[in-house]
Amino acid sequence: MEAANLIVAMTGASGSVFARELLCVLEKDARAARVHFLPSENSLRVLAEELQISGRNNLVEKLLGHAPAKTIQLSDHDIGASIASGSYPSSGMIVLPCSMGTLASIASGFADTLISRAADVTLKERRPLILCVRETPFNRIHLRNMQLASDAGAVIFPVIPAFYNRPIDSTEMARQFVYRVLAHIGLPQKDAYIWKPGE
Repeated sequence: MEAANLIVAMTGASGSVFARELLCVLEKDARAARVHFLPSENSLRVLAEELQISGRNNLVEKLLGHAPAKTIQLSDHDIGASIASGSYPSSGMIVLPCSMGTLASIASGFADTLISRAADVTLKERRPLILCVRETPFNRIHLRNMQLASDAGAVIFPVIPAFYNRPIDSTEMARQFVYRVLAHIGLPQKDAYIWKPGE
Protein backbone atom coordinates (compact mmCIF):
# COMPACT_ATOMS: atom_id res chain seq x y z
CA MET A 1 0.00 0.00 0.00
CA GLU A 2 1.07 3.62 -0.44
CA ALA A 3 2.31 5.64 2.53
CA ALA A 4 -0.41 5.71 5.16
CA ASN A 5 -1.75 8.68 7.10
CA LEU A 6 -3.39 7.14 10.15
CA ILE A 7 -5.46 8.45 13.03
CA VAL A 8 -4.97 6.79 16.42
CA ALA A 9 -7.28 7.66 19.29
CA MET A 10 -6.85 6.55 22.90
CA THR A 11 -9.88 6.85 25.16
CA GLY A 12 -10.65 6.32 28.82
CA ALA A 13 -10.93 2.54 28.97
CA SER A 14 -8.33 0.33 30.61
CA GLY A 15 -5.54 -0.81 28.30
CA SER A 16 -2.99 1.99 27.94
CA VAL A 17 -0.27 -0.53 27.14
CA PHE A 18 -2.09 -1.39 23.89
CA ALA A 19 -2.12 2.25 22.75
CA ARG A 20 1.56 2.62 23.61
CA GLU A 21 2.51 -0.46 21.62
CA LEU A 22 0.45 0.71 18.64
CA LEU A 23 2.27 4.05 18.55
CA CYS A 24 5.66 2.35 18.94
CA VAL A 25 5.01 -0.05 16.06
CA LEU A 26 3.73 2.69 13.76
CA GLU A 27 6.76 4.90 14.51
CA LYS A 28 9.00 2.09 13.24
CA ASP A 29 6.89 1.14 10.22
CA ALA A 30 8.14 2.93 7.11
CA ARG A 31 4.73 2.46 5.46
CA ALA A 32 3.17 4.85 7.98
CA ALA A 33 3.97 8.40 6.85
CA ARG A 34 2.00 10.30 9.48
CA VAL A 35 0.15 9.39 12.66
CA HIS A 36 -2.32 11.80 14.24
CA PHE A 37 -2.64 10.85 17.91
CA LEU A 38 -5.77 11.84 19.82
CA PRO A 39 -5.82 11.16 23.56
CA SER A 40 -9.13 11.88 25.26
CA GLU A 41 -9.26 13.71 28.58
CA ASN A 42 -10.28 10.52 30.38
CA SER A 43 -7.40 8.57 28.85
CA LEU A 44 -4.92 10.80 30.67
CA ARG A 45 -6.11 9.53 34.06
CA VAL A 46 -5.90 5.92 32.88
CA LEU A 47 -2.36 6.53 31.64
CA ALA A 48 -1.34 7.92 35.01
CA GLU A 49 -2.77 4.94 36.85
CA GLU A 50 -1.63 2.18 34.50
CA LEU A 51 1.69 3.41 33.10
CA GLN A 52 2.62 6.15 35.61
CA ILE A 53 2.68 8.67 32.77
CA SER A 54 1.18 12.01 33.71
CA GLY A 55 0.36 15.24 31.93
CA ARG A 56 -0.51 16.15 28.36
CA ASN A 57 2.76 17.89 27.47
CA ASN A 58 5.20 15.74 25.45
CA LEU A 59 2.86 12.78 25.88
CA VAL A 60 3.93 11.02 22.69
CA GLU A 61 7.58 11.30 23.68
CA LYS A 62 6.77 9.85 27.11
CA LEU A 63 4.92 6.93 25.53
CA LEU A 64 7.60 6.19 22.93
CA GLY A 65 10.59 6.84 25.15
CA HIS A 66 12.03 9.19 22.51
CA ALA A 67 11.01 12.16 20.36
CA PRO A 68 8.49 11.16 17.67
CA ALA A 69 9.47 11.28 14.02
CA LYS A 70 6.00 11.03 12.50
CA THR A 71 3.43 11.14 15.30
CA ILE A 72 1.57 14.40 15.92
CA GLN A 73 -0.50 14.87 19.06
CA LEU A 74 -3.78 16.74 18.72
CA SER A 75 -6.28 17.94 21.29
CA ASP A 76 -9.68 16.27 21.43
CA HIS A 77 -11.09 19.80 21.67
CA ASP A 78 -9.55 20.88 18.33
CA ILE A 79 -12.64 20.29 16.21
CA GLY A 80 -11.09 22.38 13.42
CA ALA A 81 -8.05 20.12 12.93
CA SER A 82 -7.27 18.82 9.44
CA ILE A 83 -8.52 15.31 10.21
CA ALA A 84 -12.00 16.71 10.99
CA SER A 85 -12.50 17.18 7.25
CA GLY A 86 -13.16 14.51 4.66
CA SER A 87 -10.80 16.35 2.33
CA TYR A 88 -7.85 15.27 4.47
CA PRO A 89 -6.37 12.09 2.91
CA SER A 90 -6.55 9.77 5.90
CA SER A 91 -5.94 6.06 5.36
CA GLY A 92 -8.07 5.02 8.33
CA MET A 93 -8.58 5.33 12.06
CA ILE A 94 -7.96 3.06 15.05
CA VAL A 95 -9.50 3.69 18.47
CA LEU A 96 -7.50 1.70 21.02
CA PRO A 97 -8.78 1.27 23.62
CA CYS A 98 -12.32 2.35 22.77
CA SER A 99 -14.46 3.16 25.79
CA MET A 100 -18.20 2.55 25.79
CA GLY A 101 -18.76 6.32 25.98
CA THR A 102 -16.69 6.85 22.81
CA LEU A 103 -18.48 3.97 21.11
CA ALA A 104 -21.84 5.51 21.98
CA SER A 105 -20.78 8.89 20.60
CA ILE A 106 -19.57 7.34 17.33
CA ALA A 107 -22.59 5.06 16.96
CA SER A 108 -24.99 7.97 17.41
CA GLY A 109 -23.08 10.37 15.14
CA PHE A 110 -22.67 12.80 18.01
CA ALA A 111 -19.52 14.43 16.59
CA ASP A 112 -18.84 16.92 19.38
CA THR A 113 -15.15 16.10 19.94
CA LEU A 114 -12.29 15.62 17.51
CA ILE A 115 -12.24 11.87 18.19
CA SER A 116 -15.92 11.39 17.43
CA ARG A 117 -15.79 13.83 14.50
CA ALA A 118 -12.75 12.10 12.97
CA ALA A 119 -14.52 8.75 13.35
CA ASP A 120 -17.66 10.19 11.74
CA VAL A 121 -15.59 11.50 8.82
CA THR A 122 -13.84 8.13 8.49
CA LEU A 123 -17.21 6.39 8.19
CA LYS A 124 -18.74 8.86 5.76
CA GLU A 125 -15.68 8.64 3.50
CA ARG A 126 -15.84 4.82 3.61
CA ARG A 127 -12.39 4.52 5.17
CA PRO A 128 -11.38 1.80 7.65
CA LEU A 129 -12.47 2.48 11.24
CA ILE A 130 -11.38 -0.05 13.84
CA LEU A 131 -12.95 0.24 17.29
CA CYS A 132 -11.04 -1.81 19.85
CA VAL A 133 -13.74 -1.89 22.47
CA ARG A 134 -12.77 -2.57 26.07
CA GLU A 135 -15.45 -3.47 28.60
CA THR A 136 -16.85 -6.53 30.33
CA PRO A 137 -19.53 -7.64 30.62
CA PHE A 138 -21.45 -5.91 27.85
CA ASN A 139 -24.93 -4.64 28.54
CA ARG A 140 -27.62 -4.35 25.86
CA ILE A 141 -26.79 -0.68 25.23
CA HIS A 142 -23.16 -1.58 24.51
CA LEU A 143 -24.21 -4.38 22.16
CA ARG A 144 -26.73 -2.14 20.40
CA ASN A 145 -24.11 0.56 19.89
CA MET A 146 -21.65 -1.98 18.50
CA GLN A 147 -24.31 -3.12 16.04
CA LEU A 148 -25.03 0.47 14.99
CA ALA A 149 -21.33 1.24 14.49
CA SER A 150 -20.83 -2.00 12.58
CA ASP A 151 -23.82 -1.27 10.35
CA ALA A 152 -22.28 2.13 9.57
CA GLY A 153 -19.04 0.47 8.43
CA ALA A 154 -16.85 0.24 11.53
CA VAL A 155 -15.01 -2.93 12.50
CA ILE A 156 -15.63 -3.97 16.10
CA PHE A 157 -12.30 -5.39 17.27
CA PRO A 158 -12.55 -6.21 21.01
CA VAL A 159 -9.37 -6.09 23.07
CA ILE A 160 -9.07 -9.86 23.46
CA PRO A 161 -5.39 -10.86 23.39
CA ALA A 162 -4.29 -14.32 22.29
CA PHE A 163 -2.51 -16.83 24.51
CA TYR A 164 -1.62 -19.57 22.02
CA ASN A 165 1.60 -17.75 21.21
CA ARG A 166 2.57 -18.00 24.92
CA PRO A 167 3.36 -14.32 25.55
CA ILE A 168 6.05 -13.78 28.17
CA ASP A 169 4.49 -10.59 29.57
CA SER A 170 1.69 -8.06 29.09
CA THR A 171 3.80 -5.98 26.69
CA GLU A 172 4.28 -8.91 24.32
CA MET A 173 0.58 -9.73 24.62
CA ALA A 174 -0.31 -6.15 23.70
CA ARG A 175 2.19 -6.08 20.83
CA GLN A 176 0.77 -9.21 19.20
CA PHE A 177 -2.74 -7.82 19.51
CA VAL A 178 -1.58 -4.60 17.85
CA TYR A 179 -0.03 -6.65 15.03
CA ARG A 180 -3.44 -8.22 14.36
CA VAL A 181 -5.12 -4.81 14.30
CA LEU A 182 -2.54 -3.44 11.87
CA ALA A 183 -2.85 -6.47 9.60
CA HIS A 184 -6.58 -5.76 9.45
CA ILE A 185 -5.91 -2.21 8.26
CA GLY A 186 -3.39 -3.31 5.63
CA LEU A 187 -0.11 -3.05 7.56
CA PRO A 188 0.91 -6.65 8.41
CA GLN A 189 3.97 -6.95 10.64
CA LYS A 190 6.79 -9.42 9.99
CA ASP A 191 7.07 -10.41 13.65
CA ALA A 192 3.39 -11.24 14.01
CA TYR A 193 2.70 -14.70 15.38
CA ILE A 194 0.83 -16.86 12.87
CA TRP A 195 -0.99 -19.91 14.19
CA LYS A 196 0.29 -23.16 12.68
CA PRO A 197 -1.52 -26.25 13.99
CA GLY A 198 0.72 -29.09 15.08
CA GLU A 199 3.72 -27.01 16.07
